Amino acid sequence: MSDLYWLSLAQMRRIEPFFPLSHGVPRVDDRKVVSGIVFVIRNGLRWRDAPTAYGPHKTLYNRFVRWSRIGCSTASLRAWQPKAAIPAK
Repeated sequence: MSDLYWLSLAQMRRIEPFFPLSHGVPRVDDRKVVSGIVFVIRNGLRWRDAPTAYGPHKTLYNRFVRWSRIGCSTASLRAWQPKAAIPAK
């Protein structure tokens, strides 16, 4: 059994609209990269300690920084959260 974290396809479909489009060069699989970013942050690791299954640690770091600067991370995390229940009066 693997201890790695992977986003489900449903979770990925929910946040995909918030990612910027690729410009020419094909990108590493976004699902793999986002899962790696979540794994690193959740476990309090340094980027260089990310498991190789998520791709190069430099890619994880660069995408995290780039997406954070354009607000992609914040918007996608809001979409990822479950809808808040309306309290009864």
